[in-house]
Amino acid sequence: MLFKLVIFDIDGTIVDAYGAIEKSINYTLKKLGYPKAKMSVVKRMIGHGDRNFVDCFVEKKDSDEGLRLYREHHEKALLRHSKVIPGARQLLRGLKRKGYKLAIASNRPPRYSMILLKHLDLLKYFDAIECARDKSENKPKPFLIPRILKRLKVGKDEALYVGDMTVDVHAGHNAGVKVVAVLGGSSSHSELRKAGPCGITRKISGLLHVAKKCRTRTY
Repeated sequence: MLFKLVIFDIDGTIVDAYGAIEKSINYTLKKLGYPKAKMSVVKRMIGHGDRNFVDCFVEKKDSDEGLRLYREHHEKALLRHSKVIPGARQLLRGLKRKGYKLAIASNRPPRYSMILLKHLDLLKYFDAIECARDKSENKPKPFLIPRILKRLKVGKDEALYVGDMTVDVHAGHNAGVKVVAVLGGSSSHSELRKAGPCGITRKISGLLHVAKKCRTRTY
């Protein structure tokens, strides 16, 4: 085993919920009288918690109502417009068979993370799930990953974090664990490379190949 524990981000890493997010934010914007947001813009704003996300599109006076409308719509949208990223389920199944502990560290609020993971039948793979309860815990702040390490009694050098954004890379660095970045999410290849993960994989299915290089590499 390369590591004892592999921790995953959710959105853009193992799950594609961009369609659900786009439909929920545009429902919110329409209700509040704002222009429609393009998917390319929506995708770039994802990953910093839903309040921060909504605040990217509405004025401060509409922040609370915007978040309420977004969450109300998103609970149903997740069930209709989300899917597992190709290769992710096979990877998780294979890691469990090999004896790895698996966990989730996400800025997506706990309630919506659980809805998503249950709906896509991914919950069964994870030994621990930590999600930001409010914006004070959002990655890259070192709250989620250290809680997982403590809960599962795993050392920093025995864990690997996997995410698709620069915020994930910084979160792993701040927690003292190595990070593999996955392409295809909200951050570009050049942005991820600049953030300094120990490896970058084009597809989630290539994780273990890249992780071999991470096991001995230092930052």
